Amino acid sequence: MSPDSKIFVGLRPIRKKLVSDRNPDAPKCQWDGCDKGGLHRAPVGRDAEGLYLLFCSEHVKEYGKGYNFATNLSDPVIARYQREAASGARPTWGQRIHQPSEMPLPFTVRSGSAKATNARKSAAERQAVKADLQRRKLKVLEAKAFETLGLPPEATPAEIRSRYKQKLKMHHPDANSGDRNSEDELRAAIDAHKILKLNGFC
Repeated sequence: MSPDSKIFVGLRPIRKKLVSDRNPDAPKCQWDGCDKGGLHRAPVGRDAEGLYLLFCSEHVKEYGKGYNFATNLSDPVIARYQREAASGARPTWGQRIHQPSEMPLPFTVRSGSAKATNARKSAAERQAVKADLQRRKLKVLEAKAFETLGLPPEATPAEIRSRYKQKLKMHHPDANSGDRNSEDELRAAIDAHKILKLNGFC
């Protein structure tokens, strides 16, 4: 696409003919004692909206430093106006802080890793969790997994692992010279163990 394309026509900057300081037709700077051209507009003030003073580039900076739109307001009133403007002149409310009625006790036990936390659980708690798992109604896949391994649903995790190892040794291709039927049973035993492990039985 060339820079002369129709898309860029409206984007070209329009260069205005600037009035130079040396031009005799240029308006004079309205700063006392300045003979340069007044090219820059500066607002007059609060009660003269739409009226502007003309200054040269040096004096418009000086005028801007001391310009105050609200000359009739005192400093505290201006400060309050600035604070209210920050919140959009809407009332704001603080958040209530509830102080504790008594001092909290320092926590004496260090929180460690998950491994340390699990080690602190008592054996009775672990047995209770296992008993809950075994008491609940078995899902179809879980019941089928117990049936595949030849175990009752009340089997302990140690019994499940032991039976799984027996099945692996019994149906491994090296143990039965690559029999395909045995390979299917090996796959079924592996899947059953995965199901029981994922559901927390072992």
